[in-house]
Amino acid sequence: MFDLGIINGRIYTDIGFINANLYVKDGKIAAVTKEKIKCTRIENVDGAKVLPGFIDPHVHFALTVAGNTSTDDFESGSINGLLGGVTTYIDFLDPIKTKGEYKAAFEERSALTANSASDYAFHGCLANPKDSAKDMIREGMKYGISSIKLFTTYSNTDRQTKDYYIKELLAQSKGYNARILIHAENDELVDYGLEIPVKNHEKSRDTLCETTEVLKLAQMAKTTGGNLYIVHVSAGTTADMIVREYRRELDNGSIIMESCPHYFMLNSSLYNKRNGYLYTMTPPLRPEEERELLCNNIDYISTIGTDHCPFTGDMKMHKYTSEIPMGIGGIKYSFLNMYTMFGDRIIPKFTSNVAKVYNMFPKKGTLMPGADADIVVFDDITKGVVKEKDSVYFGTETKGRILRVYLGGELAVKNGDYLGSKGKYIRR
Repeated sequence: MFDLGIINGRIYTDIGFINANLYVKDGKIAAVTKEKIKCTRIENVDGAKVLPGFIDPHVHFALTVAGNTSTDDFESGSINGLLGGVTTYIDFLDPIKTKGEYKAAFEERSALTANSASDYAFHGCLANPKDSAKDMIREGMKYGISSIKLFTTYSNTDRQTKDYYIKELLAQSKGYNARILIHAENDELVDYGLEIPVKNHEKSRDTLCETTEVLKLAQMAKTTGGNLYIVHVSAGTTADMIVREYRRELDNGSIIMESCPHYFMLNSSLYNKRNGYLYTMTPPLRPEEERELLCNNIDYISTIGTDHCPFTGDMKMHKYTSEIPMGIGGIKYSFLNMYTMFGDRIIPKFTSNVAKVYNMFPKKGTLMPGADADIVVFDDITKGVVKEKDSVYFGTETKGRILRVYLGGELAVKNGDYLGSKGKYIRR
């Protein structure tokens, strides 16, 4: 006898939706079949879509920037994620320079996750590293971490990693099946001025700043055969040029582009508003023509992360960008927002694509037998409106409603109410 049967659903598979029943045993997907099988619990979903739990590959919970700490810690952030169907997320260790710092960075960040409501993993993070690329990759793997983030910018705070080191990281990544995540901005084009008004935020690190750096990194990936992952692609021009010049690398997965819902939904005209500071993040929102071009290239964006890092309005209410902690929230509404815009084609960008890139497939990102029973029951018809006044998406109309969320086969969310859950660390 199975523990749970989700019956009369439209089950999401690699070949599309099938009308079938899904069964769970011991926290794992046990069967997907049209047969009716005896279960301890039966949930009749009456034709709703049944999806794998979503994976957010890019969050910043409990992140402190210049004395301001983001308002979601690992407990509240993961609960907000579950309310949005996110059953697994990947956060970041604090930046390090040597392999000897890895253990402390892992332990310090892990200590904050005790009350995580959903499953989680970590990316390593480098800041102008001193030890060899090989040593840094291997050290991370001791802790189940097969991805490393770095920055091509922020030379003003000694976080910039130099090109020669990036090239070596990419060269080593293939052999270790590691993924190199890069925050890509041309440091020499960034304006680090201390008195940049919010209205000039986009101009201070514009589209050219991103595009020139991403193209350089793409060529490095092509030459080395490495595993490149560009985080939060913000400009349509960047995506469009990578598609035209590096289509083979996109198709074989050596180059992955991630983007965030806010770059598809919002544009830089918001910086002209009196409360434009609420919409500040790095990279900034782009002009409308860039937003439209990014939307046109949605099929080549492999993964959707949120870069979730909310701060209160009081923390962000400053005149100059140098005084503002950068980041917004979004994990609770990420899937609904993107589904409203693009429909079913965004599902793999939240599920299987992420799991495959980050060495979690087929444990995560699928409903095939043997996978973790992380499940989202989704009504794709009902329309709604974001009612959370503190959200940058307040008033946004949405299509679809998350009815139930299961973590390891246990019901964590029902009809918008969080019921309780306990997450675990995922080694990759």
